[in-house]
Amino acid sequence: MQGGQARQALGKTVTVAALALLGLGYALQLLGVLLAGAALVVGGAVLGVLLETLVLWRHRWLFRRLGVIQLTFPVRQLARDALFLGGLVRLDALRPTPSGAWLLAAVLGCWALHFLCQAVAAAVRRSRRLPIVTRNIDASELRLTAAPPRLFGKLGSHRLLGVSLVITAGMAATAGTGSAVWGALAAGACGGWLLAGTAYLASWLLPGKRAVNEELVLAWLDRWLTEYQPTVGMYFSGGTGSAYQANMWLSTLARLEGRPLIVLRERFMVQKIGVTDIPVVCIPRVSPLLDLERSTLKVLLHPANSGKTSQVLRIPTIKHAFVNHGESDKLSSCNPYAKAYDQIWVAGPAARERYQRADVGIDDRDVVEVGRPQLAPIRQYAGPPPADGWTTVLYAPTWEGWTNEPGNTSIMLAGESIVRTLLADPKVRLLYKPHPMTGSVAPAAREADQHIRALIAGANVRRATEHGERPGRRAAAELARRTGELEALTATAFRAGADEVERMLIQSTPDSGRPQRVEEATTAWEAAYWTALPQWEHQVITGPRPTLYSCFDQADLLISDVSSVISDYLASEKPYAVANTTGLDESDFKARCPTVRAAAVLSPTAEEIPALLAAVRDPAKDSLAAARIELKAHLLGPSDPPSLVRFNQAVLSLSAETDARNARLSPRLSLGPQVLAGALEDGNGP
Repeated sequence: MQGGQARQALGKTVTVAALALLGLGYALQLLGVLLAGAALVVGGAVLGVLLETLVLWRHRWLFRRLGVIQLTFPVRQLARDALFLGGLVRLDALRPTPSGAWLLAAVLGCWALHFLCQAVAAAVRRSRRLPIVTRNIDASELRLTAAPPRLFGKLGSHRLLGVSLVITAGMAATAGTGSAVWGALAAGACGGWLLAGTAYLASWLLPGKRAVNEELVLAWLDRWLTEYQPTVGMYFSGGTGSAYQANMWLSTLARLEGRPLIVLRERFMVQKIGVTDIPVVCIPRVSPLLDLERSTLKVLLHPANSGKTSQVLRIPTIKHAFVNHGESDKLSSCNPYAKAYDQIWVAGPAARERYQRADVGIDDRDVVEVGRPQLAPIRQYAGPPPADGWTTVLYAPTWEGWTNEPGNTSIMLAGESIVRTLLADPKVRLLYKPHPMTGSVAPAAREADQHIRALIAGANVRRATEHGERPGRRAAAELARRTGELEALTATAFRAGADEVERMLIQSTPDSGRPQRVEEATTAWEAAYWTALPQWEHQVITGPRPTLYSCFDQADLLISDVSSVISDYLASEKPYAVANTTGLDESDFKARCPTVRAAAVLSPTAEEIPALLAAVRDPAKDSLAAARIELKAHLLGPSDPPSLVRFNQAVLSLSAETDARNARLSPRLSLGPQVLAGALEDGNGP
């Protein structure tokens, strides 16, 4: 909270200071015009453009804030140039001579060319904004080309600032010498540069560089779908931080029988999807999306609900299955929206029962148990930590959610108590991995997260004095090498000015075998990462790497909240604990949340942790081992046949239903709309 208030105070201070300096610059120029003072005219103009440079490069948000009140950069600079020209008139430096006329014409010409360049840039951007965005698809038929230079195509403020600096310098020389030649030369050079750049930019509107029009793009998509013949797809729509919900299904989708396809709705999401060679099509608008009805798609998998999901559900020739992005006892795991799908695929019997208890209108016949294929790589329990070694505890609280229920996350009511108690044990190594959205809704959650990080940092300082040894240079070098290898495989190099069309061009053909190489490189990186860390050092783990499942493999104990984290962790059969911040007593808490049935329950004071650690270190004291094995089967389903086999069979079965439905309706649909309408009126419709 204090950090946020400090940032707000700093922002207000910067805003006030910038506005004061801007006003001072204009005041100096105006005073220079009134008093015919060269120093005042030049000083005000120079102060203004230097301040604009600082704001543009260091405080871009202030640019946007001033734009809200219509005090845009062009308006500010136009006023500055007008005052400068007025000052030159008062200084008798802008006389009715050829050089004076050229100076005035060149400055006005630069402004005209700036606005012309902006108009051309807007036209180029419109022409390059295709109705779809693709990845891993050869779309060369669409005449994809590299984007124009960014300085002319996108960075209008930077371009104008550069011109303003040169013209200001030229007019300052004119004010100092009394000769309009200097200003005319500077403005003329800028005008020539703008004219050449605008002409070059306009070449992207010519047939040789211009992408094909919308009608041809959509026709090409239809042809590509006919040629590729996709059978199963994943449909996803969400915000910038939600891509993990789709990424967790990439490996499963790639291993299914048939021809997979990923269908997205947000343009930015194309680059958020992880490494895959599955074709990706982003279709932002509804009407082209509904054209998927003519494709060979039989099944669409949905990892998340969104407002745009209802649009694709209107396609009757495709069956839709909700696979979710994790299961827990939260209400969101039995959302009534699930009624809109043809089937709801869940991990095991627990989720089926959850829908029945929720009584939200889900027909039990539509619930299919498929397991969790992503959990296969998680290592199984291999016994307690060594008596003379460290006990690794993973604390992974979930985020606060959109509601104010106290049981959503433990981080605010119990987080600090849990961490303090763990840090007090000299044999505990803590891995703290907060949810990536922690603090996005509740400032108190963000503040608690910051306090926990400070506690961990302090504990590491104290522990370093006793256990100062760190892995040698060889381990650090190996991590650096593995990091370079992984980044080389996962990072797609785009130049700064690349737009969607250029990215489509670069990512047109997938690199065969790349996902497998990335998987191997990730495994090697994770091994090098954990080796490069001191065993005694607590860790705050954020970002996509190492993954949560990699942290599972390191942990001897998980402490978390009611979320999908505990369901996934149960695949390892290792001990886990759940913080109870709901206000319910333990028996009611377990009755309300079946995933807690095999967990040690922690109160907000975390006083149960010492006994919990003793049970982790001594299996004889672990009274929940059998319950965890039983609950694992209840939550995740049987281990035989493997989850991937069951998941694939569910896809094939639902595809067969799609084929049967479409075959049943095809004769009637071929009758034409008038005959079909009459059949429906007679009560003989499908």
